[in-house]
Amino acid sequence: MAGTGDWQETLGELARRRDHSRAMGGDERLAKHHGKGKLDARGRIDHLLDKGSFREFGSLVGGDIAADGIVAGAGLIDGRPVMVGAEDFTTLAGSIGPGGNAKRYRLAELALSDRIPLVMLLEGAGFRPSGEHYGRTPTDLLAQARCSGKVPTVSGLFGPSAGHGALVAPVCDWTIMTSQGAIFTAGPPVVKESTGEDISKEQLGGPDVALSSGVIHNLGSDDAAVLDDIRRYLSYFPSSAWSYPASRGADETTGPRSTPELLEIVPRGNRRVYDMRAVLDAVFDSPDWFEVQPKFGPAIICALAHLGGHPVAVVANQPRVLAGSIDADAADKAAHFITVADSFHLPIVFLADNPGMLPGSRSEKSGVLRSGARMFAAQTTATTIKLHVTLRKAYGFGSMVMSLLGFDNQSATYAYPGATMGAMSAAALSRASHAAEDVEARLRQAEVDASFRSAGHLGFDDLIHPEETRDALLDGLSRGIHRRQAAAEPVARTTITP
Repeated sequence: MAGTGDWQETLGELARRRDHSRAMGGDERLAKHHGKGKLDARGRIDHLLDKGSFREFGSLVGGDIAADGIVAGAGLIDGRPVMVGAEDFTTLAGSIGPGGNAKRYRLAELALSDRIPLVMLLEGAGFRPSGEHYGRTPTDLLAQARCSGKVPTVSGLFGPSAGHGALVAPVCDWTIMTSQGAIFTAGPPVVKESTGEDISKEQLGGPDVALSSGVIHNLGSDDAAVLDDIRRYLSYFPSSAWSYPASRGADETTGPRSTPELLEIVPRGNRRVYDMRAVLDAVFDSPDWFEVQPKFGPAIICALAHLGGHPVAVVANQPRVLAGSIDADAADKAAHFITVADSFHLPIVFLADNPGMLPGSRSEKSGVLRSGARMFAAQTTATTIKLHVTLRKAYGFGSMVMSLLGFDNQSATYAYPGATMGAMSAAALSRASHAAEDVEARLRQAEVDASFRSAGHLGFDDLIHPEETRDALLDGLSRGIHRRQAAAEPVARTTITP
């Protein structure tokens, strides 16, 4: 009869190979990595996931190359399953070989089939030079692209990321990097060889470049901060497009309340500046809402928040930047954010206060009309619950991209009394038409009366007192939530994005 001794040699070999994989690049390389204030690949996974929940696959892939440069598996974040892959920079600079590519493909494949989020932790040199093409080996990016709009996909960037590996980040819904991160099509040595340009990795794709270009959404101070923000970001989302976002339990922050502070925050005059962030602090359940991409297109604030305990997406004009005018970067940011929110059934709250799309030669050269059309297409085809408030003004196409129109499938649309709207402001119209002084005065008075006239024709559901802002939105959301009487399904998209 066979005994445990028959297994000893085989299990010993398994243990040896596992130990080799878990050793990653070895003690010396790990010490050098930790000396830079970084967590290693396995340390990042341990910090990200609920304690003890990680189950690895493909640990023996790569043979002598530990885990073939990427640690992959499944675990829990706040009790919910996710797939996670972490590039191991201590093993051949986290480069991608055939085995690692297969693991990356498998991660995305399982995320989609099991309908759970995909998290990629990046720090690698792209495909490993081999002198040959991988032939018909499935590429991970194909599988990742199939996840788009079906399961949340996020990436964290912890060091230099180049080539194929770097493409993982912009294909994700949301990306965040540390201050030591850098992302580029090709690193400085390749750039020097190809173009003769001598440039550092920070100048080529460091945080300043990646955030200002919009390639990366958010910045964290270090590895731990980035991993904590990934957990926080995912907390607003359902596991997949086949489910709805989970609401928080009721507490003292989730119920109705008056917002009298908005009378002090929002000036009555259109020419006075205020910070829209203070409005978000007053309206939503607590002031710890999460801003997405704050350094790119800052004329629009995109944020994740809770209203009545329900996760919502917020798109708000920022009067402190360009007087709230919408430029190309702000419109592009908002278009992407709206599409992601709609894909995962997050209600969208629009807070409008803008003088329109940003005019001028620089704005036109940046393609502001194309970007504005992109934002309009995203918001008007969004199928999720939409709520709108015009605080002071919304002119021209700037009103349409902010979902002002009363027949644009909103669950609720409101404005403050005296809010001004139209094709353009009275001042702009007066200058454009060379109006006489008495005509200009009448135009300005008509502008002030516009909200009352619009409300008289149901241009809004109602004009509201600023003190009623939170409660009006909360009532609209509570009613809109009742449309969820059937199982959630992925959004079918037929619009060709401009």
